[in-house]
Amino acid sequence: MEYKDYYKTLGVERTASADELKRAYRKLARKFHPDVSKETDATEKFKEVGEAYEVLKDKEKREAYDQLGANWKAGQHGFQPPPGWQQQTGFGGGHGGASGFSSFFEDLFGGGGQYSSGQQRSYRARGENIRARVGIDIEDAINGTTRSFNMQIPEQDQFGQNVPKQRSLNVKIPKGIREGQSIRLAGQGGAGVGGGPQGDLLLEIEFKPHRLYSIEGKDISMTLPVSPWEAMLGATIEVSTPLGNVGLKIAANSQTGKKMRIKGRGLPGKPAGDFYVVLQVVLPPADDEDSRKLYENMRDQLDFNPRSKQ
Repeated sequence: MEYKDYYKTLGVERTASADELKRAYRKLARKFHPDVSKETDATEKFKEVGEAYEVLKDKEKREAYDQLGANWKAGQHGFQPPPGWQQQTGFGGGHGGASGFSSFFEDLFGGGGQYSSGQQRSYRARGENIRARVGIDIEDAINGTTRSFNMQIPEQDQFGQNVPKQRSLNVKIPKGIREGQSIRLAGQGGAGVGGGPQGDLLLEIEFKPHRLYSIEGKDISMTLPVSPWEAMLGATIEVSTPLGNVGLKIAANSQTGKKMRIKGRGLPGKPAGDFYVVLQVVLPPADDEDSRKLYENMRDQLDFNPRSKQ
């Protein structure tokens, strides 16, 4: 008999993982399913794909097949398993009638395939999960809300081909969700095959740029402009956070870049994130005679050189 390279049939490497095998199988099963395929040899291809996956998805069968195939060379058509091979591997004895698989499979595993000719049209497969990225406002994650998104989701047409369809989805945004986390919408993903269930839609969250705030993990930050006298003499300044205004005490002799924390004012959670304020000292312009004189007086009266410690 002719040796069958099941890895080649599925188009995967011999080192393919179980997930890679499953994805390859589903893709080919859809392509060659007799109900939708226009290929002239679709039925035969469909059986070959099912046979290959039947062996490779099973850990014991795959190990036995790999061991058997180690001595096979391309082009060898007179292949025969070694005497007593089925008994050695525990796959002999048959399993209740013709499977619809090849003689190669029958001689190796003694039957037991799940895709007889009478079962081809009952093939069902769950649709693929679809991932997409959506942008929300920081306030959405702090307060929780429902947002509407318009998305292109592939659906199967009457010929079984995937075509993009515009779909509007109302999505509940939970409080405290962070950037990079996903919201799963069950049954909103790719269409199933043969009446199989739809996959899921996974929406990965990213935050839109904000005019005041930046965010890292659960913590929110903002830059706070302060005047030289507020920074040098100290002051209490009202700061706008996403959870409301807070009076922030600025210590005397504060400098640009000083970072101050307001505990628990970041994203909600257990524990909640924090809110950070970074000071930025802003100098008034010397754009008239009076303001120039003030700067001249400071120059003349203050013994100050910002580069003295360099």
